[in-house]
Amino acid sequence: MADIIQGRDVFKKTTPEELESFKAFVKKNPAFDVVVDGLNIANLNNDKNLQSVTLLAVVSELERQGLTVLVLGRKHMLCPSRSWNRYNMKLIQQKAHCFFTENISEDDPFLLYATLHSRNHCRFVSRDMMRDHKACLPDGASRRLFFKWQRGHQLVVDGFVTAGKRVRFQSIPTYDTIVQTTADSWHIPYDDTEDRSTYEVPQKWLCLTTKH
Repeated sequence: MADIIQGRDVFKKTTPEELESFKAFVKKNPAFDVVVDGLNIANLNNDKNLQSVTLLAVVSELERQGLTVLVLGRKHMLCPSRSWNRYNMKLIQQKAHCFFTENISEDDPFLLYATLHSRNHCRFVSRDMMRDHKACLPDGASRRLFFKWQRGHQLVVDGFVTAGKRVRFQSIPTYDTIVQTTADSWHIPYDDTEDRSTYEVPQKWLCLTTKH
């Protein structure tokens, strides 16, 4: 798992000291049920004045579900401002484990490391497509494997976060999007050319049955 963060040059994504601190943090805590990309989720509503409010709403919903939550953020989020309300940030730290990296560090490697460390049940919450990480993978087979893992573990908030309404997440498919067969039928996923995120898969299927 160290390769996720370190790769060929640890200084491109973090510092050696920060890396060791994060690895120790993950090791000493219990396995997480869900890892939240804090800065990414805070920007869901595209309103900088609501960043801490939005993040708090998502974390509160996950806590309400009885999940052990890790929020990954950056240190500037701890500096009180219109975007980062001190009271909201304290509540987030009460409801979830939190780790704040330096402002220049990349989020994706920490997110993936923590999710993988917590084993297969752990999910992560982010709108990030992980394109940078995919681009670093050595070959097409590795990218396809990562894509399959991503679509089975990435939680995406459904729509915007609205005051007074529960936060909802898009469901993760419990099946693989490949040709499925039974004794006399074929179920074939097909692409209808609609725009979708890279972690999303075709939602339409062509179902064929054998005539008797």
